[in-house]
Amino acid sequence: MNKVRVRYAPSPTGLLHIGNARSALFNYIFARHFGGDFIVRIEDTDTSRNVAGGEASQLNYLRWLGLSWDESPDLGGAYGPYRQLERLDLYQKYAQELLDKGLAYKEYRENSDQYAIRFKVPEDTDYVFKDLVRGELKFNSKDVEDWILMKDNGIPTYNFAVVIDDHLMEITHVLRGEEHITNTPKQMMVYQAFGWDIPIFGHMTIIVNEQKKKLSKRDQNVIQFISEYESMGYLPEAMFNFIALLGWSPQTNQEILTQQEIIDQFDPSRLSKAPAMFDKEKLAFINSKYIKQLPIDVLSQKARVFLEKADINIQSDAWLNLLVGIFQDRMTHIGEIVSLYQSFFHQD
Repeated sequence: MNKVRVRYAPSPTGLLHIGNARSALFNYIFARHFGGDFIVRIEDTDTSRNVAGGEASQLNYLRWLGLSWDESPDLGGAYGPYRQLERLDLYQKYAQELLDKGLAYKEYRENSDQYAIRFKVPEDTDYVFKDLVRGELKFNSKDVEDWILMKDNGIPTYNFAVVIDDHLMEITHVLRGEEHITNTPKQMMVYQAFGWDIPIFGHMTIIVNEQKKKLSKRDQNVIQFISEYESMGYLPEAMFNFIALLGWSPQTNQEILTQQEIIDQFDPSRLSKAPAMFDKEKLAFINSKYIKQLPIDVLSQKARVFLEKADINIQSDAWLNLLVGIFQDRMTHIGEIVSLYQSFFHQD
């Protein structure tokens, strides 16, 4: 088997949220389990939605979770550049090749010399692939209309750019959310048009809330962003552990696992076909277990930040250690030290 190469390709349009963190984490675990490479690539062509600092924020919180990568915009690598806006000449080159082969055509804007490029979808062709999670999936081209490869502003569409990037970066496996399943036949068309090997796809199930509704960024009942968990005093090791169990289960049925244990035990065949439920109580339980394992002096220094922010007078290091020792077994997140202190010392 060729060396495993997987990628996580976020858009710099905002903060790292649970869904994207899970995609990144599973790709990272997959790469490390099989001794492969984990690549971070930035899909920044939707310039109207890009936010200042979006890329840096994504990378910072991936690092906070404990992920490391082998190639990226910040590290570089042999397959760069790793931002799509720096690869526009590549997309234009391959789009022209499809035009020359008669596999794509220009669609002009009315009364203009500007044009988009559409892919000419083959007639009555089946696209079959074996999904790592779902088994064999099949689509017919009659359900897909000719689709745009390049917009009239020279920017590629997602389904075109992702194939060019994945092929040139020698990506062997594509692990992503199930919302991408319907993109797969379009991408297979491009691979076949160029005569390229198609990577192995795996589509992870959706994450649902406790009411079994798909988790959305507008869901007010679930904290969505990794930055918020850091600011509340959740531990990155606990977050890594919890997110790894969103759609995957170890054979041992353990719930508390180190990063290395998760990597060692990882088996793609144990990726769930059922939606993964975001269980807030389970997260609190896992995080509390990690808090209990911390030495008092380490936990005290983490708790100090929250107490000082709440203007609580820390009388001495010994006093702080005593206080933290009292509450260590009760905390589900370190920021909770403030409310525990206030209720404990509250006087009528």
